[in-house]
Amino acid sequence: MHKQRGITFIGLVFMIAAGLFIAIIAMKLAPAYLEYFNVKNAVTKIGNDASFADMTKKDIADEFDRSATIDSIEVVQGRDLEVTKDDSGKQIVSIEYQKVVPIVANISVLLDFSASTGKSHLVNPSQPTQ
Repeated sequence: MHKQRGITFIGLVFMIAAGLFIAIIAMKLAPAYLEYFNVKNAVTKIGNDASFADMTKKDIADEFDRSATIDSIEVVQGRDLEVTKDDSGKQIVSIEYQKVVPIVANISVLLDFSASTGKSHLVNPSQPTQ
C-alpha cells in the first residue's frame, strides 16, 4: 500500500488565508510606492533641467508643484523640498517624508521615503529622520 501524500483541507485554507493576507498588504502598499516613484521622478526632472543651477527655491518649488499636479502627488508639496549646496557649491534638492498606510483596524505600516538630485542620497538608519 502506498501512503497518501498531499495537503489537508485545513492546510489549504491556511495557505489561501496567508496568500490573501499578503495580497491585501501588497495592494495597500502599492499606491504609496507608486506615489514615491512619481516624487522621485519629479525631483530628478528638476535636477536634470538645464536652468537648474540658476533656479531659486521658489522656482524649484513651483516646478515641483507643476509635476505634482500632473502626476497626482498629494503627500508632499514644493514647499517641503530642501534646497542645499554640496561641498563643490552644486545645488541639491532633497525631500524626506513618511507615509502611514492603514492595513486593518488599528494595524498600520509606516513607510520612510527620501529622494534627492544628488548622486547618492542614502538614509543612515542610525540617524533619526526629522
